[in-house]
Amino acid sequence: MAFVQAHAPRRLGRLGVRLAAVALAGATVVTLAPAAAMAAAPATPTAPARSEDRKGGVDAQAELQAFIADGSSTAAFAEVRQDGRRIWRGAAGTADLTTGQPVRPDGRFRIGSVTKTFVSTVALQLVAEGKLRLDDPVERYLPGVVPNGGAISVRQLLNHTSGLFDYLEDPQFFYRDEASLRDWVHGASRWQDYRPEQLIAVGFAHPPYFAPGEGWKYSNTNYVLAGMLIRKLTGNSWQREVERRIVKPLHLDDTVFPRSETGVRGPHTHAYAKLAEGPADITRLNPSVADAAGNGISTTADLNRFHAALFGGKLLRPAEQAELKRTVPTGSGHSFYGLGVAQADFGCGPLWGHDGGIPGWGTLLFGTADGKRQVALSYNPYEGTDPSGLDAAVVDVAIKTLCGTSAPAGADARAGLSALRNPSAVGAAR
Repeated sequence: MAFVQAHAPRRLGRLGVRLAAVALAGATVVTLAPAAAMAAAPATPTAPARSEDRKGGVDAQAELQAFIADGSSTAAFAEVRQDGRRIWRGAAGTADLTTGQPVRPDGRFRIGSVTKTFVSTVALQLVAEGKLRLDDPVERYLPGVVPNGGAISVRQLLNHTSGLFDYLEDPQFFYRDEASLRDWVHGASRWQDYRPEQLIAVGFAHPPYFAPGEGWKYSNTNYVLAGMLIRKLTGNSWQREVERRIVKPLHLDDTVFPRSETGVRGPHTHAYAKLAEGPADITRLNPSVADAAGNGISTTADLNRFHAALFGGKLLRPAEQAELKRTVPTGSGHSFYGLGVAQADFGCGPLWGHDGGIPGWGTLLFGTADGKRQVALSYNPYEGTDPSGLDAAVVDVAIKTLCGTSAPAGADARAGLSALRNPSAVGAAR
């Protein structure tokens, strides 16, 4: 069967660091005083590594500093774990441009599309319980909901081969210039509450990219549908099932999946958009626009524990674990996609995980196939600035922390993860 790529506007492999007009309920927008141009934001390094952290032989502080060096990000922090033990943690930048508060490396952040890995894990647990079959048509579980649903399998939703249009590529969900960015920052759409049915309706209003199974195209519509499947089969929201099955058993105490709550509870960095008069605080937004495709909030420690449990075999039986890692090509020889997880080889062998984002926030969670080593990274891209330098910074952190001394040099070493994150390189949007 021919495997084609669907071409679309460039987007990183997440819910859209560049999709700022996402209609996201809540509080007032704080526009900061005209002063603080981002390049002038003070860089606040983390405290020196403790002795037990230094034993890991990892120090990616210089790579974190690169996030804020050109003014395209306000903050970045990361944690590396090996065999369940934190071996390095660092931070750079400023958590709050108004107060100058330094970044806390244990703070919470929006995880964007890393949410998909939680959702796919619940779906695979339902497979193990005999409530769901991956190769059944979606029509069997959601009759009359999905156009051509009899020809689209559950598996094709989870691995992005359904061909369904990504609702976030509809023009109402992204900004084109400062004027449209300003409209989102100050307008009503940032606070709009969405139901899953409204989101998929936007996707269904567009023709599919290709016939089911005949291509690969990252589409957030697939995972809104996956959340609806979970509700239909369990009688509970996908958030409730993720909490019951994953968050509570693993004691991920700082991980939440809000519905329409606009704030981030607990210590956290702030997110900003660049306007002519200065940075506008966009930390608060209605995440219902992301739904099961990406509305989660977590910490680096919780994400690393989740990755270790998932790839260490603590959440899925061997049969479902094999399905999780059964991949399809994304169009790059360096990257492949499984069921809510990506496989990338960026110089030191295949690694597994996902990246994510929502306006003002970016996340990376990757690690080894056995769950023994992982890195979780959070950063705050400054909306309205050129994000191209951030791609390289993300890749450099992953290579430094996961490949270590075996990290190869040169452009080829970055090809795997950068191709996965940068759809313009592979002809498909994620």
